[in-house]
Amino acid sequence: MHELSVVSERVARFLLEIKAIRINPDHPFVWTSGWKSPIYCDNRIALSYPSIRSYIRDNLSELVKNKFDGVEVIAGVATAGIPQGTLVADRLDLPFIYVRPKPKDHGLSNQIEGRVEKDQKVVVIEDLVSTGGSSMNAIEVLRHSGLEILGMAAIFSYAFPKSADLFRENKVPCFSLSNYEALIKIALRDGYIKAHEMDKLIAWRKDPARWG
Repeated sequence: MHELSVVSERVARFLLEIKAIRINPDHPFVWTSGWKSPIYCDNRIALSYPSIRSYIRDNLSELVKNKFDGVEVIAGVATAGIPQGTLVADRLDLPFIYVRPKPKDHGLSNQIEGRVEKDQKVVVIEDLVSTGGSSMNAIEVLRHSGLEILGMAAIFSYAFPKSADLFRENKVPCFSLSNYEALIKIALRDGYIKAHEMDKLIAWRKDPARWG
């Protein structure tokens, strides 16, 4: 494994400490996709811890400033990306919008909530990137509305090859504060997992669809 950045290490440690990420290779979790996984991640829990919430907000904001020159609008992906995106937009003093999975079935039938103008430059905020499917669905909605997508920033990414290929093919630069590599290294170092469990975790990362 490569040397970890200070931010990726701290974010991984924070998420483990507050049990936003749980690891249990012997009793896998089942995702909505049907995949069995030794890891479950719910970064919304970080919102309940002010110091961690602020650390994530500040570093997501720095990531957006450093990687996406000229950003004009921050967009959150419903639902977990909404609070994180709102915090980043407030920190950067930028407009905020969010994208629903599908249009409302009443009222104006909006799928994008908030005010935008054609050709505005948007950065999308996610709390978690797994396969990348829901993120790309939101990005396509924004593009269809005439917005320019500069890229995406997330708290945590599993960094699956499938998602990396998806973002690359659709020309969407994607960055995360922390990732799977950082997570399992910190989890082993801090005693959340045992050395003999690493083989299962590495095997899952290589082929999550068929693992378990």
